[in-house]
Amino acid sequence: MKSSAASPIEKIGPPEGDCVYILECSDGSLYTGWTNHLADRLRAHGAGQGAKYTRGRLPVRLVYCEVCADRSAALRREGALKAMPRAKKLRLIAEQT
Repeated sequence: MKSSAASPIEKIGPPEGDCVYILECSDGSLYTGWTNHLADRLRAHGAGQGAKYTRGRLPVRLVYCEVCADRSAALRREGALKAMPRAKKLRLIAEQT
């Protein structure tokens, strides 16, 4: 899945408000989360201050982000993304890039 293609944030800039995102970790695994300030959250992940899961899998790379109407919608979408099989997540990522 390694690619030199621009990440979603590089293409459109950091979204404002609540969003869900998927990171690709250095071991190739995918991490899904939500935030109300994506740029700050990405800095935290990159500094090893994000989720415990990503701390041991640095560096991480943003591969997908989706703006949601509000926090409740973001949390529901996060749950739906986490429940998706990896293959479906990869298709979703490919469609956005």
